[in-house]
Amino acid sequence: MTGQFITVEGIEGVGKTTNIEFIHKWLLAAGKDVVVTREPGGTPLGEAIRGLLLDPQYTGMDSTCELQLMFAARAEHLTRVIRPALEKGQWVLCDRFTDATYAYQGGGRGIDTGIIARLETLVQGKFRPDITLLLDVPVEVGLARASKRGDLDRFEQEKVEFFERVRQAYLDMARQYTARYRVIDASQPLEQVQQQLELVLQSVC
Repeated sequence: MTGQFITVEGIEGVGKTTNIEFIHKWLLAAGKDVVVTREPGGTPLGEAIRGLLLDPQYTGMDSTCELQLMFAARAEHLTRVIRPALEKGQWVLCDRFTDATYAYQGGGRGIDTGIIARLETLVQGKFRPDITLLLDVPVEVGLARASKRGDLDRFEQEKVEFFERVRQAYLDMARQYTARYRVIDASQPLEQVQQQLELVLQSVC
């Protein structure tokens, strides 16, 4: 028996941390054995790579370097955490996955999505999430929320236009992959956002 792989996506300020905690508690209450993880990160090596990717010291990092670091962390994450957990029948709840690479490095940075797709195949084969929850808010709303968290990381310091491209890439994927995407209006009050999430979870459990 294998578990389910649920990914949570969205731009900065959509409420991923709060809502992943809600999803985690909901799944536990439903009797699921859940592993919560994140990208980039999830392993000691992945967290070290995350530090490089988010550090404002490396603003101006070559976009191809950035892309390859993302997939390097992902390869380790899949091998050490995600695949073993699913094979044991656990559910894996992941804060971002490869769709974030298409959104940020493809949409945001303008990297050819064909290049991203080739790396995706190299690292993942045909492995994809079972369900992707896209928490969606207008860019100005998300960035206003993110600005209240304190110091901004390397990505959070990008311009509004960058995040507009990222958000559009996410919405394009949601239209393309309707079987696994669920778009959640995260601009609503938290209680209503979590009601939307609960309806999706009830449909997959």
